[in-house]
Amino acid sequence: MRTHSTYSAMLAPFLLLASAPLGALAADILKTNGYSSCQDQSDIKVNNLDIEFDRATKKVKFDVAGESESEQKVMATLIVNAYGKEVYKNEFNPCDDNTKVPKLCPIPKGQFSANGEQSIPDSILSNIPSIAFNVPDLDSQATLQLKAVDGGQQLACITSQVNNGKSLNVPGVSYVAAGMAAAALLVSGLSALMSGGHAGATTSSPTFFEVFGWFQSMALNGMMSVQTPGVYQSFSKNFAFSTGLVQWESMQSSIDSFRNKTGGNLTDNSVAFLKNATLIHTDQSAKLSKRGLELALLWARDGINTDLNDTQQEKHEDSKFMHQVSGIQGYVEELSIPDGNTFMTVLLVFAIVIAAVTVGILLFKVILETWALCGNFPKRLTSFRKRYWWVLAKTITNLVLLLYGVWTLYCVYQFKNGDSWAAKLLAGVTLGLFTAVLVFFTWKIWSIAHKFKKMEGDSSALYDNKEVWRKYNIFYENYKKSYWWIFIPAIIYMFARGCVIAGADGHGLAQASGQLVVEAVLLAILLWARPFSLKSGNWINIVIQVVRVLSVVCILVFVEELGVAQTTKTVTGLVLVVMQAVLTGLLAILIAVNAIVICCRDNPHRKKRKEAEKARDLDNLTPLDARNSLLMDPTEYKSTPAPAPFGNNPRGYDPVPLSEQQTAYGGARPFGDGQERLLGDAASFSHDREVSRERLDDSRAPRLPNIGFTDAPPQGAYQGGYQRPPY
Repeated sequence: MRTHSTYSAMLAPFLLLASAPLGALAADILKTNGYSSCQDQSDIKVNNLDIEFDRATKKVKFDVAGESESEQKVMATLIVNAYGKEVYKNEFNPCDDNTKVPKLCPIPKGQFSANGEQSIPDSILSNIPSIAFNVPDLDSQATLQLKAVDGGQQLACITSQVNNGKSLNVPGVSYVAAGMAAAALLVSGLSALMSGGHAGATTSSPTFFEVFGWFQSMALNGMMSVQTPGVYQSFSKNFAFSTGLVQWESMQSSIDSFRNKTGGNLTDNSVAFLKNATLIHTDQSAKLSKRGLELALLWARDGINTDLNDTQQEKHEDSKFMHQVSGIQGYVEELSIPDGNTFMTVLLVFAIVIAAVTVGILLFKVILETWALCGNFPKRLTSFRKRYWWVLAKTITNLVLLLYGVWTLYCVYQFKNGDSWAAKLLAGVTLGLFTAVLVFFTWKIWSIAHKFKKMEGDSSALYDNKEVWRKYNIFYENYKKSYWWIFIPAIIYMFARGCVIAGADGHGLAQASGQLVVEAVLLAILLWARPFSLKSGNWINIVIQVVRVLSVVCILVFVEELGVAQTTKTVTGLVLVVMQAVLTGLLAILIAVNAIVICCRDNPHRKKRKEAEKARDLDNLTPLDARNSLLMDPTEYKSTPAPAPFGNNPRGYDPVPLSEQQTAYGGARPFGDGQERLLGDAASFSHDREVSRERLDDSRAPRLPNIGFTDAPPQGAYQGGYQRPPY
């Protein structure tokens, strides 16, 4: 059987993919995906275009159908673009003997169709590189132009994307990322539990907030209005869940109904519309005309009225047309979420999460109350019973802080492009409410810090006061005491990033430039202050921020105004995927390490508390304390020894009471007013010694030593002022 060049020309998109740099696993099939007109006005309308090549069977299946205003002979030109370059162009006549297609020679007036199956010889197969079947998210388009044989007037222009069914948008990646976030949350919870509510306790990085924020950064990079390579577009969609975008068809249908009742237009902005559309980003080299899109919408809305049989007509009605998208619209509609439903989707997901958290905390409280009635209640959980509402409010505040950046983005985007007045009202109310909550906590923490700084000279009480710490630590718990205020520029950073991306949607250069400034300012703050209390926290957050800045630099390469070659953009996209994937893997490893460390090491706060209690115990010891074995032998208290002539003092004498000294010496203090008078003069010691001997002649009874100071000490007096009586 002779192979028509028409069929081989249809395979041209597959011949030019040898430059693709990645591999993947799937069946060896190449096929077109959707169709659309690339001409404002055309005499021939194509209603269906499906071409599929299976390398295993070596066959091509094709199905083309359309409508012509008149019978005419045409010349067909097939142009293939791969990664922004025209890599194939072939012109043929369907009426020539070597390239004849009977149903297209000539094209009849009214409805026409041509479908069938054709075997491909090995000579053509050898020109198709194997890598074309393995590269995910190909940037390749095929364009078919039909021109009149007489006069050369262009009658129709049809374009279609080519893919091999492989993509980096894999559900398993989203599940792994969600598992990472859950693990980070669990590790953070374990760290808080091990600290036992200790004021000033920090959480080791990466925390749940840091991991979730990193996922949001990758998702937001995919929303930029630039010529992002398909491989990165698919990769960034794996992290859409972190921004609140969840695929749920029944919920989208409900939002469509809500928008329809509140002024929304569902013609080309609904779930039903997306089901019959193939999205094409405006960064593709084959640009779609406005008229071509209008025709596609008309065909989708009105259906196809042909004289084909029922099976063919049903198949053609299910065929997808191309829908031109870009920026945030392209990102959300790739997730089967209509552009107009974006904010409402995030709002409902947030409401569901809040409801689940509320029910979970309430259920836990009911369990604790039942436990308290039926048995011994642990003291550690007593604070939760007393602060149930505060715990719930704190959890909701934490969620608001976590989503504030993306919430700002979606609200601004709703103000700019939303069609439902009710959705705009909800966006304004929620954004104002969230901002008011964060402003209130910021003012409260600032007031407390200022108050303590005025009273004590610094704001350390934010960390040392247990009650203050329990209420407000979610904002500053991981920062040094001198940099507790860093959470304020962090909130401003999230707000500014959301405003830049949503406000400049559709203007890639402004988006990328503005985001680069915002990311660079935050990086400068981190490098200058290094505000985290742990060194690991400083380094991890600095590395994350460096990668964010580099990611925006890569996105600048995708800006159309800069005119960078498509091949360079593709390579940059791959570098961006690898860089972000490596950092994500490192964060996963660090989360696992933190979990192991927390489970294996002693609780540092409990150990510190025990050491403090031991130190206080030692500080209570006195020279007369029975626990002080160095000052007194405890056995001396067991019996009362016989009185010694000089008392019980181990040194051989007891101090004479002050009252007795004053009586014996006429009321005068024997030691005078100063220590220097205790020693006296050497001559006075000699005189005292003689007086003492005369007194001993009168009585041989033991006497207290004479320590008075006279002109001359008695003979034999002890140098220290005491005299041992003779026996």
